[in-house]
Amino acid sequence: MPKPEWRLIELEVRDAFMNMAIDEAILMARCLGKVPNTVRFYRWQPSAVSLGRFRPVEQDVNVEACKKLGVDIVRRPTGGGTVYHDAKGEITYSVVVKASDIGSPDVETSYAILCSGLIEACRILGLEAQLHPGGPRACPNIIIGGKKISGNAQAWRRGVILQHGTFLVEVNLAKMFTVLKAPWPLPLEEVVRKAEKKITSIERELGRPVSVCEAYEALREGFSRALGVELIPDELTDFELELAERLKETKYSSNDWNFKGVDKAERVICMA
Repeated sequence: MPKPEWRLIELEVRDAFMNMAIDEAILMARCLGKVPNTVRFYRWQPSAVSLGRFRPVEQDVNVEACKKLGVDIVRRPTGGGTVYHDAKGEITYSVVVKASDIGSPDVETSYAILCSGLIEACRILGLEAQLHPGGPRACPNIIIGGKKISGNAQAWRRGVILQHGTFLVEVNLAKMFTVLKAPWPLPLEEVVRKAEKKITSIERELGRPVSVCEAYEALREGFSRALGVELIPDELTDFELELAERLKETKYSSNDWNFKGVDKAERVICMA
């Protein structure tokens, strides 16, 4: 029996505002039945901080450090915490899928299904990873030896799931906790030492350099194997690109959205 075919948007580099706008545009297009289930991979240029839908900027982000270092700040359409996305060291994935196409799971099960792509990617690279289930205040994440290597978040709309998350190829903890406010009231050097026991990367676990190309190939194959689908490379549709441009302009580049969580672009989405 042939595998189901899903669309693959191959690895691309965009700014934070367009990355989030594209993810939401794909979600809306899938809700309207205009596109198939989609897996997308992307990077961030420049580096950015993304906040979960309801996270307070002032509690999580050192805004002045972001300005000084040229790090963008964007609010995601999904839940979860606040994340630093390094332009050099991270690949981000997103999956947009009709829930009924993966068995109409509950939220917890859907995370397990979709995160299996990350676990398989780690296995391809020679590492054994596990799903950490999270809890009431934390979304599930992927761990290796008890250390986090991937954080994930979701939004559901009209029976369609958007899940996206990080894949840390390398990690700069000093920069991460310069732009993020650490949960521990300690000097930066001590924060980094503490964080080293909780956060890791593919390079750190393998003990060797890993190219973006190698990591991407593992991710692409990992999601294909784990989800039992054939990923067919394709482009974003004109509908998605036009909607993403509108969302970027009216929502994701807006201080009302990014700093206050006020969505003045709802009309744009409803009119899509």
